Amino acid sequence: MYVIRDTFISMFSFAFIQRAVIVGFLVSLCASLLGVSLVLKRYSMIGDGLSHVGFATLAAATALNMAPLAVSIPVVVASAFFLLRLSEHSKIRGDAAIALFSTGALAVGVMVISITTGMNVDVCNYLFGSILAMSKADVRLSIALSAAVIFLFVIFYNKIFAVTFDENFARATGVRAGLYNMIIALLTAVTIVLGMRMMGALLISSLIIFPALSSMRLFKSFRAVTISSAVVSVSCFFAGIVVSYIFATPTGASIVIFNILIFIVFSFIEALRNGPRRRRLMRTTAAALTMLILGCTRGSPVLNTPQNAAGTRSVKLEEIERAAPPMEEEEEAADEKAKEGDIIEIKEKMFIAQTNDVYLNPEDYLGKTIKIEGLFKTASYDDLSRVFSFVLRNGPGCCGNDGAVGFEVSWPEASGPNNAAPLLTGHEYPRQDQWVEAVGTLSYYEDEGYPYLYLALNSLEVKQKRGREFVSQ
Repeated sequence: MYVIRDTFISMFSFAFIQRAVIVGFLVSLCASLLGVSLVLKRYSMIGDGLSHVGFATLAAATALNMAPLAVSIPVVVASAFFLLRLSEHSKIRGDAAIALFSTGALAVGVMVISITTGMNVDVCNYLFGSILAMSKADVRLSIALSAAVIFLFVIFYNKIFAVTFDENFARATGVRAGLYNMIIALLTAVTIVLGMRMMGALLISSLIIFPALSSMRLFKSFRAVTISSAVVSVSCFFAGIVVSYIFATPTGASIVIFNILIFIVFSFIEALRNGPRRRRLMRTTAAALTMLILGCTRGSPVLNTPQNAAGTRSVKLEEIERAAPPMEEEEEAADEKAKEGDIIEIKEKMFIAQTNDVYLNPEDYLGKTIKIEGLFKTASYDDLSRVFSFVLRNGPGCCGNDGAVGFEVSWPEASGPNNAAPLLTGHEYPRQDQWVEAVGTLSYYEDEGYPYLYLALNSLEVKQKRGREFVSQ
């Protein structure tokens, strides 16, 4: 019991996890409510199509240095309306229209990435999900839009129910079915864009489909299925994010695994109510699923999944996710000591997420003292006119490329005038790849008109005991 309590206390001590839980709860709720209507209308894969449109839009927005969510939401909403119209008024129907949008948009996104440099990591966050890497602006926008989706769903619940079960009858009774189909498309588009932050473009459809299908195993009325779907979706989200924190698994994939388990459990319960033949079928299905899962996981490490890494200089550091093994007792003691001295320690367990939070929300950290351990690295321009020093650890990169995560460091007196870039003078620095502990004040300088964060060092100590060079969360 104490272990569970301590785990939750440790987990929720991170501000970025608190933000992730709030946003994840709301997005899971929105997706589950809309999922029932989409599954019954045989539009369950619309999430997949719209998520790929969102991916292409986010890639283009990042390439143009524009706010990704602000650009992608109207484009995805427009695509949802067009997709609905295309299905209703042309020879291209349902699944074919979705496939057309899905593959076409994905191709556009990949093309934009291939011809643009310096943006792969940021876009891959939306491809694979990165709910632990959200700025305060993203959180505020997500909360506002999620609340609007839930409010509109409740207000138009009866009309959505009518067009979901029998659209022709609804039209005959005077219901403006076209209008309410548009409302469903609007709410779905907004939910998809928000959900891409949590699940990624590749997994967002599962957030819509699984809770609804699981609930339909046990319940038959629309209201009961909707309520059950909401409970299942939110519960699987909480379970997934806790397991992700404890065992260093990808957050989105962990949520989907719990949804799969719930679907299997609900299907077994349904089979028990429907006779022996159904039970035999379920046993066979469960055995096949078990063999498939064991075959996929045997010999494969947890981290054998494409994940994201980050650069180290820009204030707009690309978002990161994933985790490392649990904290040691000595690390917890060091954390307590750091709190007493008003030092923010970048801990090994949440190294990438904490570092990323600093870059995403620098206003919360500027002027504060940060302690970090890692490899000492130097980098320079081709002509050696400028040399930069860093304290880094390696993190999983996008599409097979590992990335470095950490901070640029410099002694305060080595900084140039007027917030110019720091210079490597005034102190002797460690050798390349030595393991160091850096303590410094988070500051910034300007280089060619762009601000960059760095640690103005109070101390830089070479440590004999090395931590993990590769971190994943």
